[in-house]
Amino acid sequence: MKIIETLKNIWRIEDLRNRLLTTILFVMIYRFGSFVVLPGIDPTALTALKAQTSGGLLALLDMFSGGAFANASIFALGIMPYISASIVIQLLTIAVPYFQKMQREGESGRRKMNQLTRYLTVAILLLQGPSYLVNLSVQLAQAGSAIPSGFLFTLSSTLILCGGSMFVMWLGERITDKGIGNGISFIILVGIISRFPGSIIKEFASRLGDAGGGLVMFLFELIALLAVIAASIMLVQGTRKIPVQYAKRVVGNKQYGGVRQYIPLKINAAGVMPIIFAQAIMFIPMTLVGFSNSESMRGFVGAFMDNNGFWYNFVFGLLIVIFTYFYTAITINPTQMAEDMKRNNGFIPGIKPGKRTSEYLDLIMSRITLPGSIFLAIIAIMPAFANIMGINQGFAQFFGGTSLLILVGVVLDTLQQIESHLLMRHYDGLLKTGRIKGRTGGASAY
Repeated sequence: MKIIETLKNIWRIEDLRNRLLTTILFVMIYRFGSFVVLPGIDPTALTALKAQTSGGLLALLDMFSGGAFANASIFALGIMPYISASIVIQLLTIAVPYFQKMQREGESGRRKMNQLTRYLTVAILLLQGPSYLVNLSVQLAQAGSAIPSGFLFTLSSTLILCGGSMFVMWLGERITDKGIGNGISFIILVGIISRFPGSIIKEFASRLGDAGGGLVMFLFELIALLAVIAASIMLVQGTRKIPVQYAKRVVGNKQYGGVRQYIPLKINAAGVMPIIFAQAIMFIPMTLVGFSNSESMRGFVGAFMDNNGFWYNFVFGLLIVIFTYFYTAITINPTQMAEDMKRNNGFIPGIKPGKRTSEYLDLIMSRITLPGSIFLAIIAIMPAFANIMGINQGFAQFFGGTSLLILVGVVLDTLQQIESHLLMRHYDGLLKTGRIKGRTGGASAY
């Protein structure tokens, strides 16, 4: 069989084998840490916290952390603070000249920005840690338990939560360097996949107990899930090809150019990043409500914590459209593309090289980004419609939304890297019908 032969080829390549084993080792460490409860917390009293994270915005946060949030684990805050810090730093590269200059410094500038991102991550963690402990105290009180009182416990637990998230970030960086795939994205992927078996079993059990066509409805749900997955793959891989004609050049006795090629402009050039960015922003109200005793503030924020509500999905979809344009703008540079074409004697037929070409590419990107961003937003809010149709909260998260788009994008990127290792050593790829297309540009930014 093709799959067995492919697995044998993967095992024969020593570098690829070591990378896969290293990735598995780091993932096992991450999953083990997700069940290590904070010192002083009674694990048997976490029933209220698990119930709180069974729905709403906290369910997404718990999914991204692989269940660590509901387990009151040392990894409870997960990787989202780092992503939030990355958003702030990237926004500063547009608005602040100092960061713009740093971005243009190449590798040294990138190292400085990464260091600033880590410092900002620690600052966010030091704010989110006490907020998490306040919420944990309330949930434990409902179960008849309590967290240890005193400033020393709050300080030590905050530092443990901070250190746990920074360790998860370190694991992600090690996966990127020594494993397969992009580490931060892979950490999120592992958290999502860990919830899938339990969710589908729970949905099957609930449909099995329904009288009158429960299994038929479950079969329909599986078909709908496959359809949404197919649509997500099309969104991730969709391109519009722009023809580029290269002029003939004669150097000595050799002729260069005279051929037509195509520039594949991604319909969704930003990949899954707008989803992660928007989701990180939607986590902010949860942090604010932890420090506020105002009932009006809690009521206002509560409207944005219900991921089945109108205002949550409206704002979430709008943020996705905005971030799609934003991330496309910082990853796709039409001016640079036009200069590269002109430098290589290339031109778009009917378009004057230089500024006109840059304006044309910018116009095309704007036109294809709009429907791409709207389609991305629709897929992102699909779980809300799945909940309305009676699908349980956990399984509904895989009907589009953040979880499915991240899962599809990261899996495609990882498989593309594995296939590149195989083809580089003259083995067959993973598919008979062609190479796997991953994401480009900002899609693998984390």
